[in-house]
Amino acid sequence: MGLLVGGAITLAAFTFWIGASWQFRYALLAALATSLILTQFLAHGMTSPLRQMTAAARAMARGDYSRRVRATSRDEIGQLATAFNQMAADLGAEDEYRRGLIANVSHELRTPITALHAVLENVVDGVVEPDTETMRVALAQTERLGELVANLLDLSRVESGVIALQLKSFRVAEFLGDAVTHASVSTDGVDVVVSATPVDLAAVADPARLRQVVVNLVDNAIRHSPTGGRVSVLASSGDSQLRIEVADEGPGIPAAERERVFERFTRGATSAGGTGLGLAIARWAVELHGGTIQVMDGGTGCRIGVTIPQSKEQVA
Repeated sequence: MGLLVGGAITLAAFTFWIGASWQFRYALLAALATSLILTQFLAHGMTSPLRQMTAAARAMARGDYSRRVRATSRDEIGQLATAFNQMAADLGAEDEYRRGLIANVSHELRTPITALHAVLENVVDGVVEPDTETMRVALAQTERLGELVANLLDLSRVESGVIALQLKSFRVAEFLGDAVTHASVSTDGVDVVVSATPVDLAAVADPARLRQVVVNLVDNAIRHSPTGGRVSVLASSGDSQLRIEVADEGPGIPAAERERVFERFTRGATSAGGTGLGLAIARWAVELHGGTIQVMDGGTGCRIGVTIPQSKEQVA
C-alpha cells in the first residue's frame, strides 16, 4: 500500500514538473491520468494472488486440490499465498488418505464377509453339514471382522486425538505376561518367552495403550513364525527409558520395507494375514508416550524395538 501511494504521488509530481509550462487544468488532468494508470497497474499486480486464490478455492470446491498460488512477495499477501498453498496441500493429502482408507477398508471387509457368506450359504443349501469344523471356519471369519472393526475404532480415536494417556506404575514382567495372553492369534506350535531385566523391573506408562503395542507386535511375530518357532519378548531399562523388544524366527522384514510397515494398511511381501493396521496403531500408541518404535538390525527373523521415556521421579 505504501508503494502504491508513494508511486502515485511521485508520478503526479513528476507530471506536474513536466507540464509546468502547461495550463494548470491540463497539468492536473495529466497528473491524475498518469497516477490512475500507475495505481491500476500496481493494484492489478498486488491483487493477482487474491484472484488466483479465488480460482483455486473454486477448484478445491470441485475436488481439485492440485491448484497452487504463485507467491512473489514476502508481504502479507505473499504470506497468505504461502499459507493457502500449505492448506491446499494438506487438504489434498487428507482427501487422498480418505479415498485410500475407503478403498482399503472396503477390500479388507469384503474378504471375510465373502468367506463367511460362502460358508453359511453352503450350510443353508445343505452342501456341508454345520459340524464343528465348519462353524470354526465361520467363527474365524467373524473374529477377523471384529479385529478389523476394533482396529478401525482405535485408529479413529488416535487420529481424532480423543485418547488421553492414563499413566500408571506397574511391574513389567506381570504386564508382559498378561499382554501375551491377549494375542489374537493362537500360539499353537509357537513358543512365546517373556523376560524382564531385572525381574522386578517397574515402569510408568498407560497400560491399556502399551498393551496394544505388545499385543500387536506379538500377534505379528506369531503369524510370521514357523511351526516350532520361538517368539521372545524382552524388557529392560537404561538411560531413563523402558526398552521392549519382540523378536521372532520368521523370514524378517526387508530393509526397503522397514519404514513402510508402520503405515496404515501396509503389509509386506512376507505378510501372513492381518488387517495391516496393527503396526500403525502400535506406532501411534508409542508416539503418544513420546517414544520410538523401529525394526532393528541383526539376527535372524524380525526384531522390533520399542523405547518409552521414563523419569526417575515417576519410576520411584
